[in-house]
Amino acid sequence: MTSPFATTRVFNNGNSQAVRIPAEFRLNTDRVQISRNEHGDLVIHPIPAERGQALLLALQALGEVDAQFIATLEAEQERIQPMQDREAL
Repeated sequence: MTSPFATTRVFNNGNSQAVRIPAEFRLNTDRVQISRNEHGDLVIHPIPAERGQALLLALQALGEVDAQFIATLEAEQERIQPMQDREAL
């Protein structure tokens, strides 16, 4: 079991700050919602990716998509993406 805490780096990215998320906390999305709780802690909530939703609905309406096609897309989306290499600033 992994620890619920990890120490990581904060760095500047243009006019914003970015936080390196360790592999054990990897997010399966490219968008998050960030807020502060009543104690001042930052809280990050993943936002599920909805890319292609309109296209999928259109294909379903045309009868071009079946349950197997959707299951294959969902399985592909759940695969862990390789870690990106970044240069230290």
